[in-house]
Amino acid sequence: QVQLVESGGGLVQAGGSLRLSCAASGRTFSTYAMGWFRQAPGKEREFLAAINWSGTSTTYTDSVKGRFTLSRDNAKNTVYLQMNSLKPDDTAVYYCAARLTIGVVATEGGYHYWGQGTQVTVSS
Repeated sequence: QVQLVESGGGLVQAGGSLRLSCAASGRTFSTYAMGWFRQAPGKEREFLAAINWSGTSTTYTDSVKGRFTLSRDNAKNTVYLQMNSLKPDDTAVYYCAARLTIGVVATEGGYHYWGQGTQVTVSS
């Protein structure tokens, strides 16, 4: 079992920044890949970014490339999503997810455990 707890969400003005954290527990953190997704009201959950077990490989969806940066600290069992140049369209509930293999994937079905989500609201 893996437990995931997101934090760092909140209200920010357009153009601002937030850093989301996801703390993991339950299994050896360095043995699995991590991803971030978001779900806006009335929309399906969408993939944002993923990072492999060691932090040496990341992948991003086009809409966040150059604005969001994903990193991990295996000593702290935590993954971070730094979000810059936020836009009102970034408003959503953000979820972290764990994939019990070392490689990254961009599909929701490839993840085995999910956090409860944290709300990010970007005002115009």
